[in-house]
Amino acid sequence: MSGCSRICLGQIGAAHGTSGEVRLRSFTSEPEAITAYGPLETKDGRALTIESLRRAKDHFVARISGIADRDAAERLANKRLYVPRERLPPTDDAEEFYHADLVGLSVVDPAGEVFGTVIAIHNFGAGDLIEVQLNNVSKTEIVPFDTAHVPAVDITARKIVVLPSPLAGEGGKAKPSRVRGRAEQNSKTFPLTRTAAGSRQQRSTLSHKGRGSRG
Repeated sequence: MSGCSRICLGQIGAAHGTSGEVRLRSFTSEPEAITAYGPLETKDGRALTIESLRRAKDHFVARISGIADRDAAERLANKRLYVPRERLPPTDDAEEFYHADLVGLSVVDPAGEVFGTVIAIHNFGAGDLIEVQLNNVSKTEIVPFDTAHVPAVDITARKIVVLPSPLAGEGGKAKPSRVRGRAEQNSKTFPLTRTAAGSRQQRSTLSHKGRGSRG
């Protein structure tokens, strides 16, 4: 079961030219793969089909079915594009997880006591990190998503096991977070479609648990 029913694959930008084309940012690991999932949906449920796609400097220029002039293209500006979660294929590796499946999982200690919830996945270039909202605390904590800190992930049971040292003080009680408020979410770290295992790209939709080291 997934943490969310739709996955964001990209976002439309400004109109391009006068014939209805738009700028498009793809959040998939292979950016051209955004066309491989059939019709995409806007947040309000409108179905959009990408008819053609070509690369520009730091984005794509796309033609959307039924969008024939600049006025229509401008009305699509900033629309995010989604697919149903069930349309995505299973991962190839047992240590790979879609970001969308991790967000919302309960965070438990090795004894099974719940002490937080996964609220975001980040990657600032050195590997995936999970952001945990601690119970009864307004602040959050960042934990490396590797086997040293997260020894078990159970998507079916909707929980992950996090060893207590990053998040707990004496006696295993939650300690004050080092993160003041929620960490700023990079604009490209959306839950998306598949990426290569261990990808460090900020477009990554999959997290791959590294071995890591504690301390």
